[in-house]
Amino acid sequence: MGHRQRRRRGAPGKRMTKPALLFDLDGTMLDTDAIHARVFADMMAPYGIEVTHEFYIAKVHGRLNVDIFAEILPDLDDPQGLSEAKEAEFRNRLPRPYPGMPGVQALVRAAEADGWRLAVVTNAMRANAEAMLQAIELRNAFEVIVIGEECERGKPDPMPYLEAMRQLGVTPSHCIAFEDSPSGMRAAAGSGAYAIGIRSSLDDATLRAAGARETLQDFKDISLDALCARLKGETTT
Repeated sequence: MGHRQRRRRGAPGKRMTKPALLFDLDGTMLDTDAIHARVFADMMAPYGIEVTHEFYIAKVHGRLNVDIFAEILPDLDDPQGLSEAKEAEFRNRLPRPYPGMPGVQALVRAAEADGWRLAVVTNAMRANAEAMLQAIELRNAFEVIVIGEECERGKPDPMPYLEAMRQLGVTPSHCIAFEDSPSGMRAAAGSGAYAIGIRSSLDDATLRAAGARETLQDFKDISLDALCARLKGETTT
């Protein structure tokens, strides 16, 4: 999984462990659910499957394509081909530039400037992840991008988050993860990170039931100091 080397800050001769922010992508850093839902609806129509909002949340949201198609089209001859076609159409419909979730650019830039470690952990395929980060103009901020389908197990298994921690060289106690789906939240919470839910499409109760320690509407009102307090156990919500 690709990453680029970044210069670590800190006084000479003194080891410093900066916290890490681990971000899901779709629905967390940018709200792309409407685009995905329209693409799924168009592609499922020939199979006689109606993709309602309820269907999308229950069957699609936050899951790997291989698991989605195995459930809703178990007799499909070429699920990988359909998956690639679906994601190519998503990239075709994704506007550039595209607005990030309110406050996310400011938070990422502040963390980058202060030497925090940054990773994306997503079930999106790599081409989609690259396209979305470029669309919200944050690609160069992230040293690690972990793709669920490139791991032995994707979300809801915690493996993708643990892989991001391994690549960053940090422990779960130094990590805060942001997620918007039950699948992703179970992965983040299961990794031992401090898991924060983003209420882009689901409510507080649903995200907490999946493991969120707290939830936010977006990133506008959260600061690095407040996140440090979470890791130190100084703030509970």
